[in-house]
Amino acid sequence: MTPKFDKIHLKFKLNGIHYNHEELKEIAYSLVKEGDDYEQVIGNFLLDWIDDKDHVLVNTSGSTGLPKTIMLKKQAMVNSAIMTGDFFGLQPGDKALHCLPSQYIAGKMMLVRAMILGLELDLVSPSTIPAYDNLKHYDFCAMIPLQLKNSLQRLAHIKTLIVGGASVSKVLKSKLYNVKAKVFETYGMTETVSHIAVRQLNRNSDNAHFQVLRDIQISTDDRSCLIIDAKKLSDEKIITNDIVEMISKTEFDIIGRFDNMINSGGVKLFPELIEAKLQGKIETRFFITSEADKDLGQKVVLVLESDSNMLEPSVFENLKKFEVPKSVYHISKFIQTETGKLQRQKTLEAILGTS
Repeated sequence: MTPKFDKIHLKFKLNGIHYNHEELKEIAYSLVKEGDDYEQVIGNFLLDWIDDKDHVLVNTSGSTGLPKTIMLKKQAMVNSAIMTGDFFGLQPGDKALHCLPSQYIAGKMMLVRAMILGLELDLVSPSTIPAYDNLKHYDFCAMIPLQLKNSLQRLAHIKTLIVGGASVSKVLKSKLYNVKAKVFETYGMTETVSHIAVRQLNRNSDNAHFQVLRDIQISTDDRSCLIIDAKKLSDEKIITNDIVEMISKTEFDIIGRFDNMINSGGVKLFPELIEAKLQGKIETRFFITSEADKDLGQKVVLVLESDSNMLEPSVFENLKKFEVPKSVYHISKFIQTETGKLQRQKTLEAILGTS
């Protein structure tokens, strides 16, 4: 029987203390009134969760457009929590670490999973270097890639860790092979109530594909973009701008974003695929994008997070003719969302002085 959103699991604990519905309201008020900034956000969400409404308002991160506020049904969030719990085998009484910002769906869902599944949840500040007790055993944790990168030597006592909010670089993936924790990359968005698919990044998973959670159906449109049919999460099918390769009815690989695609002289190019070829050849962070060209329509450009745009020609030796950047730009710091997602267009506009 699926639990309802107005029920709090008997084994749920927050920072080691059990709270029922009324007690949770009191601690939420306390967090809002006396807590640190991140605790105030948590307190406000808890108050929204236990009120009489059947929905909550959630902010999107704005990684691919303007940030916006959308309405999510609380029962859909419960259903998502159960899907995740089933996939990872989470049990009442399991211990979880919450180190994400709770303004966004990923952080909110850590709280919902704990309340619905009966997890014992520890809260720490959502910094880029999470300050948690790395000698305490945790069954479950979620991080963004930068937090994972900064915690590589401190994961021995985490059983399962999911990472999302931004793409996981090839370099970071290479450092996960000997990590004891099982690390999974997630795929999802606010509209899908957090992730709807995962793939393991370590433990002999070089060829792992994204695997959908139960009750999720996937297909593609005429652009080869992913369509998500998740009746327990959304009343309507969700049409994404993510170009995918369907491996099976339940597995897929991401090729790139449709809105990132470059048409250079009639050749369709995907920045993400070019970036993969350049991984390990450029020491600084970088990304591929495009700008207008009178002859080609669009031309490929490379943007470096650096104080210089100087690169050896050998960096591009594995690229095809149309993939080779026509210009190399640099900027001291990329523009990102609060969740660490790269904002390609805004970064390029900052360099070119356009808007």
